[in-house]
Amino acid sequence: MGKNVKIKRGMDIPLEGKPSTHIHAISSSTTFAIKPTDFKGLIPKLRIKQGEEVSVGDCLFTDKKNDKICFTSPVSGEVAEIVRGDRRAITAIKILADSSEYKFKEFDIQNYPSKNVDEIKAILLESGLWPFITQRPYGVIADTEVTPKSIHVSGFDSSPLAADLGVSLRGQESQLETGFKILNMLSEGGVYLNLHAKKDNTIYQNIKDVNVSYFDGPHPSGLVGVQINNLDPINKGDIVWTIKPQHVAFIGKLFETGKLDFEQNIVIAGSEVKEPAYYTTRLGASVDSLMNDNYKSENVRVISGNVLTGTKIDKDGYLGFFDNQVTVIPEGNQYELLGWLFPSYARPTLSPSLPISKYLKKSFNVNTNPHGEPRAYVVTGQYEKVLPMDIMPQQLIKAVMAKDLELMENLGIYEVIEEDMALCEFVCTSKINVQQVLSEGLELMAEES
Repeated sequence: MGKNVKIKRGMDIPLEGKPSTHIHAISSSTTFAIKPTDFKGLIPKLRIKQGEEVSVGDCLFTDKKNDKICFTSPVSGEVAEIVRGDRRAITAIKILADSSEYKFKEFDIQNYPSKNVDEIKAILLESGLWPFITQRPYGVIADTEVTPKSIHVSGFDSSPLAADLGVSLRGQESQLETGFKILNMLSEGGVYLNLHAKKDNTIYQNIKDVNVSYFDGPHPSGLVGVQINNLDPINKGDIVWTIKPQHVAFIGKLFETGKLDFEQNIVIAGSEVKEPAYYTTRLGASVDSLMNDNYKSENVRVISGNVLTGTKIDKDGYLGFFDNQVTVIPEGNQYELLGWLFPSYARPTLSPSLPISKYLKKSFNVNTNPHGEPRAYVVTGQYEKVLPMDIMPQQLIKAVMAKDLELMENLGIYEVIEEDMALCEFVCTSKINVQQVLSEGLELMAEES
């Protein structure tokens, strides 16, 4: 039976630029990109050459450490460019999409309910859907040779300006149902679907044979790591998989049609967007084509994802592999003369020194200014106010900085990944890059394990 969990610690960040619920059908992007940099620890091994023609579902590259894991093309067309960075590392593969109908690779999904686990895995690996499954601990692509203790899906997103999945996944109920059937075939410990207690969960009403729990409270109540910690914490030796609902729908589409379909409804939001709303596009789309002069001003930061965990990209950059959101806010690169001396503008904060922010403002027009430089790391108790998990976050980060592996393990590093502690970074008085520090600690633990 599921649980009802009330999250009391946390912090909602109400930002201006909330999207309307209208879904815009936009003309397709001409170029798409898959970025190996979206995957932690991935070393890509190319399977195509520049100038080669590809279909939807053709393998572009594999993981050098596990050649079974394919990363496939979201569109059909010509491989326009293989972008390389430092030391010739591959940073992106750009595809010039066909202007007419897409060509699709066919996958053998006949009688899939009767297939065994290995056959289902083989289809997910060949089609490029496997990389959507994230493994905890460490937050890496799921190990193909492991059977997880359980699979967890967060049915809602509490991040700032996040998509309402009841809107973005409306009409995909059948695909979700099929996708959850496939997940059930992958885990002996069952699938957990975690929903919001007060939101419309109609899109999940036909899902069967899953453990349903309900959560209520501020962000990060919608993060799957917080949900796992409150339902069934990860201990040393445990393996848990997670996947997002929109990616479950991708799996369902494949097993219903035999074709890979990466079309999705994403949110474009933020105070610098003229018309924040939902837009229909495909995985890896060019943000330039998505925005189409939808900016209010020029000096902006474009983020693939949300403001807490997203990635800064150029205006002609590309949507991240795991993202269903683009956020645009003002770039905070203007110097504030004696900003520490004068009353500041209202902004989201835990500090009681800005009561107007807490009591008088319903939403905020924020920029990227950190309002201070990194300084001495002091114990403030702020992390504990916004992290509703049974760990000691500040002590954990200090242990990571000291590279004390045993202490990191004892303090619960197996239970968290970067997104779980994004709010800790937001409220940090010492201006510590908490997510970056934690990422280095997770990488160190993975190497030593």
